[in-house]
Amino acid sequence: MNDTNARPSFGHTPLPDRAGAGFKPEHAEAILAEPDRIGFIEVHAENYMGDGGVPHRILARMRSELPLSVHGVGLSIGSESGIDPEHLARLAHVVSRYEPGMVSEHLAWSTHDNTYFNDLLPVPYDAATLRRVAEHIETVQNALGRQILLENPSTYVAFEGSDMSETDFIREVARRSGCGLLLDVNNVFVSAANQGFRAIGYLRDFPLELVQEIHLAGHAEDSDDEGAPLLIDAHDRPVADPVWALYDMVISQTGPLPTLIEWDNDVPDWPILRREARLADGILDRHRTSYLMGSRHAG
Repeated sequence: MNDTNARPSFGHTPLPDRAGAGFKPEHAEAILAEPDRIGFIEVHAENYMGDGGVPHRILARMRSELPLSVHGVGLSIGSESGIDPEHLARLAHVVSRYEPGMVSEHLAWSTHDNTYFNDLLPVPYDAATLRRVAEHIETVQNALGRQILLENPSTYVAFEGSDMSETDFIREVARRSGCGLLLDVNNVFVSAANQGFRAIGYLRDFPLELVQEIHLAGHAEDSDDEGAPLLIDAHDRPVADPVWALYDMVISQTGPLPTLIEWDNDVPDWPILRREARLADGILDRHRTSYLMGSRHAG
């Protein structure tokens, strides 16, 4: 059977306020065999932009059993050259096909003219970039017919020309575009260490009331050319203890939110990834009945 001919309707299944995991096809059988299944799975949209084949057959089976989040890595929302209409059309096709609970992208750029970089590069935080990013998000949301979430970046350098903080920039982008936010707590920790600010101070300034999903991941420790410590958002190991502590603080403020464990490199066997998700579930459960923002997520 051709995958494009008979597509089931999954419905817009919201993500539960539980822990999920980035989906890898080699984990499919282990995930489905568990009596106490993980809260949801998330996939990178770009891995499913073809029309058919084994990846789509596996994901369709998973989607019929579990809530799904779609995370883009290639829209290049911060690019000066605008949103690639062909890429956006392919993203819209994936979203229509799988009807995910949430769709998200990065506050970053990765294209210039016809060149694609294998990195999520930072943007300056100024008025021109603010206007451009908000317009690009509006274009994407109009094409998808739904709200998207914007993820805060992990950064290694800052632009001298920035004239507003990252938190103020993200808050204003959300206000102008109507997008929601995806808070990557590991990105906050990595950026804070690399650029010498306090992660807790950043989170106190962040518009937590707009956050609809959280990402957690592991980071690698390195050093720059001058020997100073440098953290890399590597997604290749367990979540670090300081990141868990920051996550606990965030959830004590917001209450439970869908929380993804990202592990994209040196991917372990499923039980290791599942253990990380259970740690997140433990924090979520501890704050279900008492958190500072009250019932803002109800309904």
